[in-house]
Amino acid sequence: MNPPPAFSTNIDVRFRDLDALGHVNNAVFFTYTEEGRKIFFEKHFMLSGPTGFGFILARISCDYLKPVRLADRLKLHITVGAIKNKSFTFAYRLTDRKDDALVFASGESIQVCYDYSLNRSVPVPPELKEKLLRFQQR
Repeated sequence: MNPPPAFSTNIDVRFRDLDALGHVNNAVFFTYTEEGRKIFFEKHFMLSGPTGFGFILARISCDYLKPVRLADRLKLHITVGAIKNKSFTFAYRLTDRKDDALVFASGESIQVCYDYSLNRSVPVPPELKEKLLRFQQR
């Protein structure tokens, strides 16, 4: 059984997301997670512009479990995982909007805190860590 997500948002499948076989192209799943991260940070961290995001995406993975088609109604669940010195992890589950047991994909991303003016990674700021801890699954 999966722990409850820290955050969920609906994802709409666009016609442009489809490939020649009529299902969502594998690369688009990463766009869905990107959109989820953006909404999560806008809603809970009040970040809304490129300059507000003091981290870079260091790694992302996806396990494709079931094809997504145009008529599917999706919900993306995000769970905060490990929070380390300079990085933090998100886990993702892409499910049917009305049935969380129907999972289309799952994945994980690692974000590294980054100072663009210094062009290097930096420790997770205490205020970010404190907020992330509120959404971390134990």
